[in-house]
Amino acid sequence: MTNKRGFFLTLEGAEGVGKSTNIEFITQYLEQRGIDYVLTREPGGTQLGEKIRELLLAVHEESMSELTELLLVFAARAQHLDKIIEPALAAGKWVVCDRFTDATFAYQGAGRGLSMETIGELESMVQGELRPDLTLILDLDPEIGMQRASNRGELDRFEREQMSFFRHVRQGYLDIAQAEPERCTVIDAAKSLKDVKLDLLAALEQGLSKIT
Repeated sequence: MTNKRGFFLTLEGAEGVGKSTNIEFITQYLEQRGIDYVLTREPGGTQLGEKIRELLLAVHEESMSELTELLLVFAARAQHLDKIIEPALAAGKWVVCDRFTDATFAYQGAGRGLSMETIGELESMVQGELRPDLTLILDLDPEIGMQRASNRGELDRFEREQMSFFRHVRQGYLDIAQAEPERCTVIDAAKSLKDVKLDLLAALEQGLSKIT
């Protein structure tokens, strides 16, 4: 076991930006270079976290309060950190995570209008000083993204939101990238898949340069 701490990579973006396809590209990149990694997602990642994910995404007869949603997200995250993320990083592995706390600031903060200060307090409580080393944000016009999401099949609770919600989410992500340019790289997901992969490759090479 190595004493060197691992690298925490997160991939962010709203519905329909192509995260699944591009995560596959990222993991292939790591495998080709012999980098040991753990692939996970939020909300979810653990048995308990996946049950919370089901609660969050399912359409219920009883509406879910915005605060309930926020606390469920962080409950899943606390379990995720304890069981998956922190142990992997401590073992020197890369952690590749499909969404993390930036999604909470974008969705529950910018999208729902919940207090960014409150989200920040929960972030500190649950994560301590842990933050991603590199965050790749796939950016796309929400109308295009939701058309792609609709073509996949039945929409979940979030995907049924109004277009204005997704516009706020997109702006939330762009605001995060502007505030933290050293950590965040925005990838134009409207480009061809080939060009998106080239942009991802450049960002990954830059990420690797930080730890070599």
